[in-house]
Amino acid sequence: MKYLTTALLFLATSSLANMQSIDGFSIDRTEVTVGQLRKFIEATGYVTTAEKRGGGLVYGTGWEQKPGWVWSAPYGTLAKPNEPAVHVTFSDSAAYCAWAGKRLPKNEEWEKAAYTEFRTNPHAPFETGVTYLYPTGNSPKGANCLNDCGPSPAINYSAKLDRGIGHALAGSTRPGVNGLYDMGANVWEWVEDGGNQKKRTRGGSWWYGASRMKADDHATKPKDMAVVYIGFRCVKDLEL
Repeated sequence: MKYLTTALLFLATSSLANMQSIDGFSIDRTEVTVGQLRKFIEATGYVTTAEKRGGGLVYGTGWEQKPGWVWSAPYGTLAKPNEPAVHVTFSDSAAYCAWAGKRLPKNEEWEKAAYTEFRTNPHAPFETGVTYLYPTGNSPKGANCLNDCGPSPAINYSAKLDRGIGHALAGSTRPGVNGLYDMGANVWEWVEDGGNQKKRTRGGSWWYGASRMKADDHATKPKDMAVVYIGFRCVKDLEL
């Protein structure tokens, strides 16, 4: 029991070390990764919706199901542990966050973290209290989007796609507002907005250009949809 308690304390401390305090809550600095999701699945036996269906979705001439494209093999081949976990539904994402002692961010929380700088001494060019046009600042440069973002460290999966080249490793792009990675582009992120059958996704992805990264861009998807370019991150309430 002593060792179990120590291990749980270590995991909790490590998890919090990879979060950024904002305003009453803290948020993961990167999207949840394949390696993190694997720990949850191995510990609980959880089976994602895409796995039950035999594969997730990608958009070609229309929505196409890709056999074997699941969180552990997002493009049909085994993923690296630090790739963002995709092909996860809203419920899959919420289940992981709950297991980790966190929750999915509310839409307004995600937006606050993505665009307004809360750090006391942020590195240049960011300034405390300023709200930016993009999660990367006043420019989309440094994000992993389809166009207008400049060079990116994306993994080249273009041979398997009709458009774009795929996502980048979590934490490999330029850090943005609040020191967070990929709040703009790379993969869309599920947020809690109170809808029943559809839920919002925020931030854009590698599939889209920089315009989808802006605060006024809100997309919705059926909450049971598992797609190659939708992932998530979690938040945790700060104790007062």
